Amino acid sequence: MTFSKRLPHEMRPNALAELLHEKRQSGARILDLTESNPTRAGIEYPAGFLSSLAVEAAVRYEPEPFGLPAAREVIAREYGTHVDRVVMTAGTSEAYSWLFKLLCDPGDEVLVPRPSYPLFDYLAALECATVRPYGLFYDKPGWFIDFHTIERAINERTRAIVLVNPNNPTGHFLRRHELAQLIACGLPIISDEVFRDYRLQPAPDSVLTLQDVNETLVFTLNGLSKTAGLPQMKLAWMIANGPPDLVREALARLEIIADTYLSVGTPVQCALAALLELRGPVQCRIVDRLRVNLETLRGSGLSTLDVEAGWNAIVSLRKDQEEGAELRLLRDHDVLVQPGYFYDFESSGYVVVSLLTPADIFTEGIARLRLA
Repeated sequence: MTFSKRLPHEMRPNALAELLHEKRQSGARILDLTESNPTRAGIEYPAGFLSSLAVEAAVRYEPEPFGLPAAREVIAREYGTHVDRVVMTAGTSEAYSWLFKLLCDPGDEVLVPRPSYPLFDYLAALECATVRPYGLFYDKPGWFIDFHTIERAINERTRAIVLVNPNNPTGHFLRRHELAQLIACGLPIISDEVFRDYRLQPAPDSVLTLQDVNETLVFTLNGLSKTAGLPQMKLAWMIANGPPDLVREALARLEIIADTYLSVGTPVQCALAALLELRGPVQCRIVDRLRVNLETLRGSGLSTLDVEAGWNAIVSLRKDQEEGAELRLLRDHDVLVQPGYFYDFESSGYVVVSLLTPADIFTEGIARLRLA
C-alpha cells in the first residue's frame, strides 16, 4: 500500500524527542524552556469565563461559510474594517490552508521567511504547493529581510509572500522601508500577526500591522490562541484588504472553500465577544511574565539577540557549545530548549527559549544553560 507523497516519508521522532521521552520515563525533572502554551504555563484566567460558551444561541446550527454574522461583526468593530472582509476559521493553520487553496495550483510556490514558523512546509505540501524560503538576517539592533533572496526566489510559479509580523521566533517587526519593497513585488501578502499584541520594545519604524495596506492583496491573520491566550478555543480570523475589485473576487472564491468545510464551531463564535474581554487581564499577566524572564535572560551573561515582541528569545551560543547543544543540555543538565534548526536557522549556533515559561523554572534553566 502507498500513502500520499504530501506526507513525510520519515515518521520516526527526532533525537531530541526520543531523549525527552526517555528522560520523562525515567522520572527526571525537566526544566522545560520551550513551553508556549499559556494554559500550561501557570497563566491565571478570570473565574467563570467558560460560562460564555453555554449561551442558548450555541445550541442552534446556522451554517455560514465565513462565520456567524455576529462573530464577524465583533472582529470588524475591533479592527475598524467592514464585516464583509472578515473570515472566521478554526485556527490560523486552517487560514493558511484555505489561502494556499485560494492562491495556488499544484506545483505553485509561496515565499516564506527563514528563520520562521516550522510548519509552513507541511501546510503547503498538504495543498500540493511548495515553499521557497527568503532570508532574514540579524544586524544589531534587529532583523531585516534579505530582498536579494526574494528577488532570486520569485519566478512564474510564485503566488504569494508569507510574512510573520512579528516573526516567530526572532520577535521582530517589519520596517517601513521593507513594507514598500514587499508591496513592490506585486504579489499577495499573507501577514501572520498573532503575536502583535505582545510588544516588548519595538523599533520606532516598526510596522505593527498590514491591515491598512491597499496597494496589493493582503490577508492579515490573528486569533484567540495568542491574543487572548486561548489556544484550545480554535477560533481565528483573517481580514482581506487591497484593491476593491481584487478583494471582492478573492472573497467570492474563498467563500466556496469555506462553504466546503464549515469548520468553525458555533459555541466559540457565540462566546467571542466575551472571550475577547479576557485580553486585558490575560495579556497583562503574559506580558509581565515575558518581561520578567527577558530581564533574567539579559542579566544572565548569555549572548541574547534583540527581541521586539512575541513569546520567544534567541540565545547565541559560544563556538564550543554549538554542536548538538540541545541534546547535551537535555542529557547532561535536564534543560529542554529548541535548537535553531527547528526554525530553519542556517547556523547551528542558536537555541530558542520561551519567555512564557514559569519564572522559577526559567531562572533555574537559564542558570544551568549559562554554566553548561
